[in-house]
Amino acid sequence: MHGRGKSDSPVVPTKLPNNAAPGAATEVMEGRGSAGGNTSQNDATRTQRRTIAQSGLARVREAAKRDRNAKLTALLHHVTVERLRIAFESLNKKAAAGTDQVTWAAYGQELEQNIQNLHARLHSGAYRAKPSRRVYIPKADGRQRPLGISSLEDKLLQRAVVEVLNAIYETDFLGFSYGFRPGRSQHQALDALNVGIRRRKINWVLDADIRGFFDTLDHVWLLKFLEHRIADRRILRLIQKWLNAGVLEDGKLLATEEGTPQGATISPLLANVYLHYVFDLWVQRWRKRRARGEVIVVRYADDFIVGFQHEADARSFLEELRDRLRGFALELHPEKTRLIRFGAFAASKRAQRGEGKPETFCFLGFVHICSNSMNGKFLVRRHTAASRMQRKLRELRQELRRRRHVPVPEQGAWLARVVRGFYAYYAVPTNIRRLSAFRFKVRRLWHKALRRRGQRDRTPWARMNRLAEQWLPRPRILHPWPDLRFDAKTAGRSPVR
Repeated sequence: MHGRGKSDSPVVPTKLPNNAAPGAATEVMEGRGSAGGNTSQNDATRTQRRTIAQSGLARVREAAKRDRNAKLTALLHHVTVERLRIAFESLNKKAAAGTDQVTWAAYGQELEQNIQNLHARLHSGAYRAKPSRRVYIPKADGRQRPLGISSLEDKLLQRAVVEVLNAIYETDFLGFSYGFRPGRSQHQALDALNVGIRRRKINWVLDADIRGFFDTLDHVWLLKFLEHRIADRRILRLIQKWLNAGVLEDGKLLATEEGTPQGATISPLLANVYLHYVFDLWVQRWRKRRARGEVIVVRYADDFIVGFQHEADARSFLEELRDRLRGFALELHPEKTRLIRFGAFAASKRAQRGEGKPETFCFLGFVHICSNSMNGKFLVRRHTAASRMQRKLRELRQELRRRRHVPVPEQGAWLARVVRGFYAYYAVPTNIRRLSAFRFKVRRLWHKALRRRGQRDRTPWARMNRLAEQWLPRPRILHPWPDLRFDAKTAGRSPVR
């Protein structure tokens, strides 16, 4: 393999510093915010350009929908200069740089030349994927999650390719798959689960987790699955380049013979493709052919919940699922996979056996609890998972230490944004007490930080209460009841899955 020539490199200053704080967790995942700065000259025609770019994908989408078994060719030519430009605009401009040390701002200084150069290398076969830079962020259970930060051109190109491939796979993916799909969200998955448990005859819940899914995903099987729908060898080779690019950790290049880096733009789509063939299609057949009672399924990436009417169905499914996953180099996490009695009759059934209150399960950051409404109807209560709240409070404690001597109004404005962001996800019905507890603990952390600004600083509670009222928004429910949003989204066209 020859070294890279001048035409292989983006025209950017070398090793420009990144604007974001090094190692910050918010840098790792790419956002969807629109870009500014160097791309402002294109703002006036952005909507029109996006419409033109989508018109070509509409034909791909129609071909994929017309024949669900068709293998689609000539896909790479949809990765145009215009699509690359749009992909650049959608990147998080404050994201951490990869191994190339190229930031969004630096690349944008000569954007048109860089985009043209990348497009030429892509279509001539000269493009080479770079290793990801490995960083670690804390998990809810206290362990470290490895993430891979791709180089800017890899992010850019992966985003463009994902948009092309979504035109195919959005016609294939099943309705109970919610993770990292256009127009779908975690709250839609939570709504579907809540409504399914209450409207269907669900008495047992399988709370399952695949051990190290993103680290153990088998490359050979993945490429076989992709070949079911993609006949463009250039796209397949491009994906292989990303899978085999390796990871740079502590200055050492590590080979990646399996798995896909968490944090890479292409990874969620590849994970969905893998689980579509390994899990989704299989469970769809299983519940149609093997189940004697009702079964519901909700999957978000590698986390999924399956509800059953009959215990025999649940236990049979679990055993067969283990065998199914084993055939594709996957296994269920023994400590995070549980089969529990859950549903409208769980409390009475357990009481008959003297077993106490029904067990709970955690999904997408919420603990799900069997309960009753004020009028006595069965209700699934959802509370913020303690591990999620504790992790957020740990992050706040560390950041408050760093901002200890920042003026109080600046601290307050920052904390207000943090609290609102927490509410934006967790402010669901039945969770108001946990939101109030979070606000109280934030206020206490802030008080401790202020009292440590100096030996004479004793910030009394009276002043602390005034600061909290001024800056920390009081909790209120921001999300509707699951039934309302689920019915509005499906408009009666889609039954509970």
